[in-house]
Order: sequence, then structure tokens, then C-alpha cells
Amino acid sequence: MPMIRLTAPAGALTDQGLESVQRDLAAVLLRWEGAPDTAFFRAQAWSYLVELPPGAQITAEDDRPRFLVEVTVPQGALSERRRAGLVEEVTKTVLSAAGLAAEEALRVWVLVHEQPDGTWGAGGSVIRHADLVALAKGQRTDA
Repeated sequence: MPMIRLTAPAGALTDQGLESVQRDLAAVLLRWEGAPDTAFFRAQAWSYLVELPPGAQITAEDDRPRFLVEVTVPQGALSERRRAGLVEEVTKTVLSAAGLAAEEALRVWVLVHEQPDGTWGAGGSVIRHADLVALAKGQRTDA
């Protein structure tokens, strides 16, 4: 049950990037989380795009666009290796969507929030990481 939110200044993404970045980020998140590529898990990977109005984001140095990606996953869903891979691929995905080169990577920040077990609810119930793991294993065997 991962969630990913990209905050970017309006106009900072290319037309093609604007069209595809949310699904691309959701797919990256599922891949690094190790979820099966099924309709159920794709439907649970929520992706948000928040576009800031002009002048809403600057630094003390300049007003070139910066990008903030916030990822929320159940605690225990990402190992250190998976977290590092997620941050790297999310950064590349955002740079591509903005038409920027790899040298601009410091303009993308990725914050990974791990939601403690028992504090995530959906459909009127508390969702536990172990339940998601069992569900994923079941869907893998169904494929």
C-alpha cells in the first residue's frame, strides 16, 4: 500500500513528463518494494502530483525548479538496498520528466517515510505489513 507524492513548480515538467510521471513513479515504487505486478497492487500504489504556483518555491541562491518526492511505505517494506535503489530510480524518473540531465540530480530530494506497523488503515481496517506480504505471495502464485 505505498504512496508517492511529487511536488514540483508548475511548468517544470515537460508535456510528456507531466502526462506520464505519476504512473512511472508508482511503477518504480512497486518494483523496489517488491510487490507483484498485478492489477490489485497497481491500484493500491497511489501517486500524487502537486504543482506549486509561480514563486512558491525558491532557494536562497536561485529560483530554478526543485522537486520534492515523498514516499510512504509500511515499515519493513524496504531494505537499505531497496531504499537506495528507489531513491536513485525516482530521481532519474523525475529528471527525465523535467527534461533535465543527471548533473541536476541535487535538484531532486526524495524523502522516504516508513509508516509504523498498525498505523495504516484502508477500507475501514488496519493494514499490517505481514498481511500485505502474505497477499503478495498469494498473488505471485496465482500468476
